[in-house]
Amino acid sequence: MTNRIPLALAPDPRSPTPDPRLPSGLVDSFGRRHNNLRVSVTDRCNLRCTYCMPEDVTFLDRSELLSFEEIARFVAVAAGLGVTKVRLTGGEPLMRKDLHKLVRMIVPIAGIADVGLTTNGLLLADRAEELFAAGLRRLNVSLDTLDPGRFRELSRRDGLDRVLAGLDAAKRAGFGPIKVNAVAVRGFAEHDVIPLARYCRANGFEVRFIEYMPIGAEAWERDKVFPAAEILGLIAREVRGLIPIKSDPAAPAVDYEYSDGGGRVGVIASVTRPFCSDCNRLRLTADGKVRNCLFALDETDAKALLRSGDPAAGPALAELIRRSVWAKWAGHDFNTAAFVKPDRTMHAIGG
Repeated sequence: MTNRIPLALAPDPRSPTPDPRLPSGLVDSFGRRHNNLRVSVTDRCNLRCTYCMPEDVTFLDRSELLSFEEIARFVAVAAGLGVTKVRLTGGEPLMRKDLHKLVRMIVPIAGIADVGLTTNGLLLADRAEELFAAGLRRLNVSLDTLDPGRFRELSRRDGLDRVLAGLDAAKRAGFGPIKVNAVAVRGFAEHDVIPLARYCRANGFEVRFIEYMPIGAEAWERDKVFPAAEILGLIAREVRGLIPIKSDPAAPAVDYEYSDGGGRVGVIASVTRPFCSDCNRLRLTADGKVRNCLFALDETDAKALLRSGDPAAGPALAELIRRSVWAKWAGHDFNTAAFVKPDRTMHAIGG
């Protein structure tokens, strides 16, 4: 049975009229408080990862993207409602020119305590120092394999050497902790889990394995899921024993420490151990749509308000965000027959 809220029972997120029934902050009808905002700055990407996007894709026109000023204005309103963490995503966010300027605009916003970036790393070697100077401190770099052939097979492009150079540059610039995100796809992960774990352990990076999810352009094939439990078992046998670490219950990753203290490993078990009941995230797409779930089937346009020039746009935007969060469903349902795959793929939503 689906756990989605009937539309008739949810407030219309497009209505500018304050709803006195809603909490003042970003709380949904299941009591989950939201303080984590994912902001996509572009849908463009210099890879074509099979689990994320199609090979042939039409990208948004530049005029459709939110400006840095519009993004910063949205973040300021969201911060006033309780958002404390912002993560910049894409597409590939470093394809957005002068991204460090946006970082400089967001870091000083009152209430924002944590600004991070998720990147595929291809452009990171040339951008790491300017991003760090702008105030960015946390990086997640996507890297699924250390094998050039499998890298090309998964991403449909070359570039492994550039990703590794980007990681080295980020380390020299002073970023820490640097997390390496690897999507675990059966047929690949069997070969790549151990080399990635050893590489990250040797270089002081935190590796996080993410179960393959139904959010790409391909048809959902559940047998491609390489479960978190299998990943952890492999690492414990081949690298070093793992000890669970007490983690933030709202964080998507469950973290472990090597028994000798030589680093950390995280797993994001979106399929085998969904964490929807503790989710604290909402998303802003590059074209200004608010999404209350990665797998949401509905989204609300914030761009019109951000571009209206109306002095009352701030309170109206706050109400739009509150209503969107309140209408969030209990979970994505992709372990049930009720699951419906979103029209947007990951590159167009933002990680």
